[in-house]
Amino acid sequence: MKKKKRLYCVHCGNTITRRDEDGILRDYCINCDVFFYDNPLPVVSTILPIDRSILLVKRKFRPYKGMWCLPSGFAEVDESIEDATVRELEEETGVKGKIISLVDVDSCSNYFYGDLIFLTFEAVQIGGSLAPGSDTIAVKYYPVGKIPRLAFDSNTKAVRTFIQNKSDYWAIIDSFSAAVDKDHTPSRKKNLLSDRLVDVIRENEAIIINGWLNEVLMNRSTPTYQSFDRDRLWRRAHDVLSLFSTWAGEFHKDRGGRSVDIRNYFMGFGKEKKKEGFRLHEILSALSLKRKHIWEFALSHGISKKPLDIYMAFEFDRRMMIFFDRATFYSTIGYMEA
Repeated sequence: MKKKKRLYCVHCGNTITRRDEDGILRDYCINCDVFFYDNPLPVVSTILPIDRSILLVKRKFRPYKGMWCLPSGFAEVDESIEDATVRELEEETGVKGKIISLVDVDSCSNYFYGDLIFLTFEAVQIGGSLAPGSDTIAVKYYPVGKIPRLAFDSNTKAVRTFIQNKSDYWAIIDSFSAAVDKDHTPSRKKNLLSDRLVDVIRENEAIIINGWLNEVLMNRSTPTYQSFDRDRLWRRAHDVLSLFSTWAGEFHKDRGGRSVDIRNYFMGFGKEKKKEGFRLHEILSALSLKRKHIWEFALSHGISKKPLDIYMAFEFDRRMMIFFDRATFYSTIGYMEA
């Protein structure tokens, strides 16, 4: 069934003709000298999310009877778009909602209703209880990865836009959850956003070490380093950087599933440095400079001003802080015990 054409004038009953107005062919009544305008109808839709699921309704009537869609409906005369949105949500789902933000605006031509403008809002529940309404036969939350085919293309577009807008936020939540999860079993794979920066560091170890070496050989806080064998310094710096990459990149596990032993390595590191004549403040300064060069390289090669990258930088800095705090602590103990 298609939208019916206008046949007669609503004012005088005369047969409608067609006449050009400003380059557009419109319905026209010769008797009344009146043009009739077919403007797009405003339709409101609501995305009501819980975690990563979206509330859908199954349509009770034509068109698209039995198909799923967002809670949707036409705005009434003398009704604001916002009021229409929360009204339709409650009528179709039983949920009283509050609008959070506009998600998407789309115009389309529908075979049944004609030209439409869909305005889709995100909302939260503030009352009511979930139940089918007079125009729906079922209501159900669907995970965003398992959304069925929707009755209206504009609904599909709005859901896609919503998911894209939330993708960075969800990625941050996932990464944060993985970072604070204490389950470090080898069978459990951890994926953190800052793993990308760990890979950047691993792939550019030589550049970072050379930058650190050039500074430590000139810095006032590390005079003993300036008279030490450069090749040996380079190899040890490589060992520390590799240890950091392995510890961070494998989420505190090496490739064999064994814990990366920061304690024993840096206690031995501190003892060895004391025997070689380094003063404690020089060792700590050199470690601090190493952390500085890792951080500066990561910022310049993997970070932008996007919120996701800013979070990634904070997460990476936290991992560096944990590693180098332990390195400093155990190096000091080893040095004092030597």
